[in-house]
Amino acid sequence: MNSNSISSSQTKNTALIPVIIIAGLFFIFGFVTWINGALIPFMKTINELTSAQSLLVASASYISFVVMALPASFILSKVGYKKGMSLGLFIMGIGALVFIPAAEARTYWMFLTGIFIQGAGMTLLQTASNPYITILGPIDSAAKRIAIMGIANKVAGALGSLIFGAILLSGIDEINEKLNTVSAIEKAKLLNTMADSVVMPYIIMAIALFVLGILIRKAPLPDVEAQTESESKEGETTKTSIFQFPHLWLGVLTLFMYVGVEVIAGDTIIAYGIALGFPAADAKFFTTFTLMAMVATYGLGAFLIPRYISQAFALKASAVLGILLSFCIVFSSGLVSVLFVAALGIANALVWPAVWPLTLKGLGKFTKTASALLIMAISGGAIIPPLYGKLVDGNKAEYLAQGMNEALATATASTKGYWILLPCYLVILYYAVAGHQLGLRKK
Repeated sequence: MNSNSISSSQTKNTALIPVIIIAGLFFIFGFVTWINGALIPFMKTINELTSAQSLLVASASYISFVVMALPASFILSKVGYKKGMSLGLFIMGIGALVFIPAAEARTYWMFLTGIFIQGAGMTLLQTASNPYITILGPIDSAAKRIAIMGIANKVAGALGSLIFGAILLSGIDEINEKLNTVSAIEKAKLLNTMADSVVMPYIIMAIALFVLGILIRKAPLPDVEAQTESESKEGETTKTSIFQFPHLWLGVLTLFMYVGVEVIAGDTIIAYGIALGFPAADAKFFTTFTLMAMVATYGLGAFLIPRYISQAFALKASAVLGILLSFCIVFSSGLVSVLFVAALGIANALVWPAVWPLTLKGLGKFTKTASALLIMAISGGAIIPPLYGKLVDGNKAEYLAQGMNEALATATASTKGYWILLPCYLVILYYAVAGHQLGLRKK
């Protein structure tokens, strides 16, 4: 009995170190990802962009997951998890350095290039860390482990949003007012000075990423593999193609929709607050509201799953709440509407932790390929937010044509743009109810 207890304790301690290391990585790309909420209004001002154009900040970051997911999977198969994670951190550091010449030139495509390169590094990290933490322990408790990773990710995101919001959005309201009254030369000088404020934070970020890239090479990360099943639990013979798993492809679509609504909830809320008339000094905290709602729900999920509720039930509850909040946002206004957007963090928190294990269940030898496909689904964050921006711009033009004043047209259009959330949550609900079982049911 004593030897078994000692063995169990040693196993837990052995697993604890990798979990802490992976949590650190989730912290890093959480910090880098969620500063987009501050970057979007910042880029909109210094590059004089429309709402749709400014949301290309999110697109540049998330589209890299489409471009780099399969190459990342190939790289990991050649160099392994540890070296792959180290390489991902170095690539992110290079992307941070691109912000220096981008700020000097105040050229939007250069900023987007730096963001894309950082996204490529994060793709490598995500492709390694998500399946790693999923299969590091029992599949039924994977959502619990991923929820813990989510806490690290969103706490970092809240810190990043606050820090970069304070740095980049300081005085932005006054600058936006001055831009309408000063000469072209004075405008250029104001915008150049504002653009320069991004340089030092990204130099510090680059140094930190390079140092962490070196440290991760020495980290004690054991090799883990998904169990290859000769037969599924339903007694079916082994599948021979990734296309024989309908629940996988529906899972990819679900994750695509989810990342889209998560990015909208976190990255548009600052700009939304400003559109409603809140000063930037107050609005810069709004992304933190969303992320802290997610952190609290992650903690609840880590406690409840799988002891009290299943991963599928958590996904159903999340989807239903997301649908209800979508209606609440578009039929409210002012601070109440902003708080409903922030509350999407509650609806979103357990979607990612639940979809991964539900989708990877029963895939065996196809787990690595499936993981790459799920990482590609993160591109939902590149496509759905700009569609929100398009809705806002289109609605605003229509309201202005009807004679509505500029401020009211901007606020109303920004609110109605959140209708785009509804179909996304409906897809998530279908996957939670039935989609995750397709192809796995006993015939």
